[in-house]
Amino acid sequence: MMKKINNIAYQLVFLGVLGLYACEDFVEVEVPDHLITGSTVFANEETAQSAMTGIYNQLFNASFANGGNRSVTFLAALSADNFKPTSNIVEILEFSQNAISPDNTWNLDLWAGAYHTIYEVNALLEGVAQAQDLPEGTKSSLTGQAKFIRAFTYFYLRQLYGDVPLLLETDYRANATAPRASPSEVEAQILSDLQEAIALLPGEYPDGDRTRPNKFTAMGLLARVYLFQENWEQAAYYSEQVISQASLYELLADPNEVFLANSREALWQISPIGWGSSFTHTREGNLFIKDATTNTPVVLAEDFMEVWSAPEDLRFINWIASFQDGEEVLYYPYKYKIAYEASGGEITEYSMVLRLAEQYAIQAEAQAQLGNLTQAMNSIDHLRERAGVPLLAEATTTPDQEELLSLILQERRKEFFAEWGHRWLDLKRTGNTALLSNKPQVDWEATDSRYPIPQQERLKNTYLSQNPGY
Repeated sequence: MMKKINNIAYQLVFLGVLGLYACEDFVEVEVPDHLITGSTVFANEETAQSAMTGIYNQLFNASFANGGNRSVTFLAALSADNFKPTSNIVEILEFSQNAISPDNTWNLDLWAGAYHTIYEVNALLEGVAQAQDLPEGTKSSLTGQAKFIRAFTYFYLRQLYGDVPLLLETDYRANATAPRASPSEVEAQILSDLQEAIALLPGEYPDGDRTRPNKFTAMGLLARVYLFQENWEQAAYYSEQVISQASLYELLADPNEVFLANSREALWQISPIGWGSSFTHTREGNLFIKDATTNTPVVLAEDFMEVWSAPEDLRFINWIASFQDGEEVLYYPYKYKIAYEASGGEITEYSMVLRLAEQYAIQAEAQAQLGNLTQAMNSIDHLRERAGVPLLAEATTTPDQEELLSLILQERRKEFFAEWGHRWLDLKRTGNTALLSNKPQVDWEATDSRYPIPQQERLKNTYLSQNPGY
């Protein structure tokens, strides 16, 4: 397991090449004169690797990726139907009621955190491309990692906001007036970045540390992208490429081991080392775990609790915990077991980003769409078997295609709740957002499926149009 390290060296390098800005503003990105220059940073392998390490550590701090209350994990889950707010904070209620104001500052932080990450990646790519003395192997590895992170970030921007600016360089003057690119442009860039990452990244995890992606991490995300594009053949192909790597990945029999650091189920994780201090807990654990001394902003919704028809489901037993609030029993996500840890010791839990279970779900859905129902049932049964519930292959009646697709969607809801907005994205891509009309205080409209472009960004960039309905 990874331990805390001295972060001073990489922070200096990271500041020099990328520029850390507390406001996460992707327009005002001029680098102060007193910082290390990009040419210095990429003059040798050690400092170049430190710059890449800085990006990974900043992912734990960037709002969109960190698992905290302004992340994709939290805000997109609020937009779906698995959470119920326990807070009266306006920003939370707007996401939960699918009535987000363009002035919502949490939405601004989500957007800006993603674009700040893209700026950092673009700066690294430019520095690596211009480096004279870096070994070619190092340049390939850093380029592959950076392009994977850029594709990953643009995937979420595309899904959450629709058409978004496609920024591929660090010229802040050009970025400041960039219009929204077409969906085809953004998706083509995502595919291009992932294909290049697959070609450049190694098949193993250096030192066994899964906070850095390998080629199968990129394949896993590519399988998801193809699923969202309804390219069933390619989704099935790439998910199988990941699943077949039995030496690297497995579905862990004990659900309590899934979210541990460097879990064999993990394709990619983010380490709490990004705290840069003595804290070793994840933001998800800190946000969701509820006890007598904490006041979490959400609990699991009654509608979600009703989907657990099999009380023996190990996901229900191990990934959900309860809290007695007077006469009411409240339930909360318990995938992460540590709410707070400030000992500065070994980090035992990492934030899960991509994991093997999703590849089985992708494969199941793709095969079902292709009409290969037996193969689809076999794939989703891997998740059901781990959960300890009856297998579809052993049922007395065989579901037809429509029934099987509905069952797969239900399995995804149970498997991936409180993880990276899966439920919100699933409802949108499968045309099931009308289900959100059942949420309290929601007057659902089709235009609610996209978040508003933050008004503050539109004031700075008059070329940014607003999404319909806002």
